[in-house]
Amino acid sequence: MLFRLASFVAVWVVPFLIAVAIIGSLLQRVNLFDRFIEGAREGFTLSVRLIPYLVAMLVAVTLFQESGAMELLSRGLAPLLERLQMPVEVLPLAVMRPLSGGASLAIGAEIMERLGADSLIGRIASTMIGSTETTLYVLTVYFGAAGVYRTRHALPTGLLADLGGFVAAVLVCRLMFL
Repeated sequence: MLFRLASFVAVWVVPFLIAVAIIGSLLQRVNLFDRFIEGAREGFTLSVRLIPYLVAMLVAVTLFQESGAMELLSRGLAPLLERLQMPVEVLPLAVMRPLSGGASLAIGAEIMERLGADSLIGRIASTMIGSTETTLYVLTVYFGAAGVYRTRHALPTGLLADLGGFVAAVLVCRLMFL
């Protein structure tokens, strides 16, 4: 019963909100088309303003991957991860996830293709992807859009939350699937 209710709400919530917005606009005698065009113009302007931030982020991610820094980091941390019983195979995913969603999904797909989606490491990778955020990307886009240049505690807090998500993914998957 609960599943049917959740499915019903999931299907109808967006059309309902759109209908409420249209009816509210009509009742207030607002020119809906002009407002829509104005919002689209603001969205386009914001997108253009964000391009330098996104390009900088993509260049940094590509440099990190192509320079071999990821390989060096993986090799350097392997002994520590083995002592902590964390699979070394998911380290590239843990490093890339805060930087780039696309790169981390590619790494996750490669892990699952190589080791299997139902393997412990495949499940850990899937759980890591689902329980963490592309922190640096989000900070770049949102803070860039808002014109915030001093991030204060946002970056350390976001990265700490990602670390917690990575550790929790390993622990939960080990408890559930071993």
